Amino acid sequence: MARVSGTFNSPLLLGFDHFERMLDRISKTSAEGYPPYNIEQIAADGLRITLAVAGFSEAELSVTLEANQLTVAGRIAADESERIFLHRGIAARQFQRSFVLAEGIEVTGASLDRGLLHIDLSRPPPETQVREIKIGKGAPKAPSPMTIDAKQDE
Repeated sequence: MARVSGTFNSPLLLGFDHFERMLDRISKTSAEGYPPYNIEQIAADGLRITLAVAGFSEAELSVTLEANQLTVAGRIAADESERIFLHRGIAARQFQRSFVLAEGIEVTGASLDRGLLHIDLSRPPPETQVREIKIGKGAPKAPSPMTIDAKQDE
């Protein structure tokens, strides 16, 4: 698998530090490699997965997220016409491709444009919560001892 310089070595990996290993594992389990895809960094806190899905309509594609597994599936309806192909080089087969997302990664949207399915991902910045702690006067109060009543209602 070719390594894109800077992409996986960046400190802004959105939690995809183990993502490259996952991609290697996925590419080894998917011998066909269909459909081909790219992963690009589009912002400091955003990534985009782009899959080449020529010939698929929006209705024939599904993008689902369960736990941290993103699954893209394509199901082309059977061609009922009596077309006779002399050569059929355009792949029109069903597929399912899965990506394991790191903790905290959110899918922000998906769009289909000119045969490319774009899935945008982001890692929202951590919420910084500031909490004010009141400072009291004098020595801290000792917690009152708990008393247990031996005669409890049954």
